[in-house]
Amino acid sequence: MKKISSVDEILDFAISREIKARIFYLKLADFVEEPEMADVLSNLAFVEDNHKAMLESIKAGWISLDPEKVTALGITEKVDEIEPYAKMDYLELLFLGMKKEERSRLFYTNLASITQNQRMREIFLKLAREEAEHKLRFEIEYELMTF
Repeated sequence: MKKISSVDEILDFAISREIKARIFYLKLADFVEEPEMADVLSNLAFVEDNHKAMLESIKAGWISLDPEKVTALGITEKVDEIEPYAKMDYLELLFLGMKKEERSRLFYTNLASITQNQRMREIFLKLAREEAEHKLRFEIEYELMTF
């Protein structure tokens, strides 16, 4: 893996991750058989587009980094990993989304913990908060669907 040494390189790397996540959700939308599930996955791809736009705005200096606290419902930690398959139901899609967003949150949190550059740390923590917010949205939707 190439060593990343500047804020712009970090943002470019994060942007590329969001592009890959968007592609993942769009491919999965084409893969599933239920039209409703395809719609959910297309919406997730749209969310990844929003992540990308946010990162590009940070890179351009249009968005400042501000500390925020995001809570979680703890559902993700109780759910096993799930592999995508054609006949997934809505709850399984929520599980898939929860796990994917949690992995991204951990990724950015880990990067924040190892960097020596304060600006890079702030960017990583901002990205981790964004991913935590999306995970929380999946958890809330799960709660609404199961209670």
